[in-house]
Amino acid sequence: MRIVVAGSSGFIGSSLVPHLRAAGHDVQRLVRRPARSAEEITWDPSTGTLDAGALSGADAVVNLAGVNVGDRRLTAARKREVLSSRLQTTELLARTLAADAGPQVLLQASGIGAYGDRGEELLDERAALGSTYFAGVVRDWEAATAPAEAAGVRVAHLRTSIVLDAHGGALARLLPLVRLGLGGRLGSGRQFWSWITLHDQVRAIEHLLTTPVSGPVNMLAGATRNAEVVAELAAAVHRPAVLPVPAWALRLVLGDFSSEVLGSVRAVPDALQGSGFHADHTDIATAVAWVTREHPHHGR
Repeated sequence: MRIVVAGSSGFIGSSLVPHLRAAGHDVQRLVRRPARSAEEITWDPSTGTLDAGALSGADAVVNLAGVNVGDRRLTAARKREVLSSRLQTTELLARTLAADAGPQVLLQASGIGAYGDRGEELLDERAALGSTYFAGVVRDWEAATAPAEAAGVRVAHLRTSIVLDAHGGALARLLPLVRLGLGGRLGSGRQFWSWITLHDQVRAIEHLLTTPVSGPVNMLAGATRNAEVVAELAAAVHRPAVLPVPAWALRLVLGDFSSEVLGSVRAVPDALQGSGFHADHTDIATAVAWVTREHPHHGR
C-alpha cells in the first residue's frame, strides 16, 4: 500500500513509519518544510495548505498530528494550542480527502480520554463520552473528520490508550523514578489505566489499514489498576514501589493533565478484537517485561 503519515516524527509515528516500511509499504511523510525527497509531502495546516495532487496515488492516510498534551502545564493558551493543533490538521486532511484526493481510508488519532473518569464501568466504543477537558477535545477532534466521512472515506478514530514504552509516553517519566526506587501508586492506585505496548499499537494501526472498521476504535490490550502497573514495573527492575504520590501533589504539578493520570478508564477493545486483531502483549506482566527488556526503538 501507499500510505501517507502525518505526525510521523512523534512518539508513535517514529515507530510506525519504519514498521510499515519494513512490512513492504510505500510510506510518505507529511512535513511542515520543503520536501527533501519523494518520501515527503509538504503541508502547512496553519494556512490550510496541502496539494491534493500529492495524495492522489495514496491508498490511506494516517493522521497522528497534534501537540503533546502531557509535556507541559495546560495553561489556557496551551489548551487552545492542544485543540487547534488537532483540529487544523484533521480538518485539512478531511477536506482534502472529501475533494476526491484519492485515499479512501483515514486512520485518525484520538484518545481514550474520550470517556472521562468512569470508575469501574466497562467502556466499549458505544459508551457515552465524558465531560472532562480531554473528552471535549476528543469530541471536537473526531467531529472534524465529518467531511471525509460524508464523502464516503472510511474513517477510524484511534482512541489511543496509555502507550507503554521505555522511550516515550507516560513510562518515559515514570520508569526512571521506579528504577531509582522512587516509584509508587499514583493517588489511590485503584484507578484503571487502559494500556497497549508501542509494539502492539503500531501493529494495530497496520491491521486497521486493510480491515473494514470505521468509527471509534479503543486502542488497548488491557485495563489494569494503576497500583498493579507500578508494582509490575518495580518488580521487573527489582526495586520497591513504596512511595505513593498523593493525588493533591499530582494536581499541583500536572494541573488538568492530572485527570488523565488519576481518572479511571476501564475500556475494552471490542472493535479491535472484533476485527480479528490479537495483541502480542495482553497482560501487564508480559507488557512490562517487554518494556523493561532492552529493545530497539525507531526514531530515537
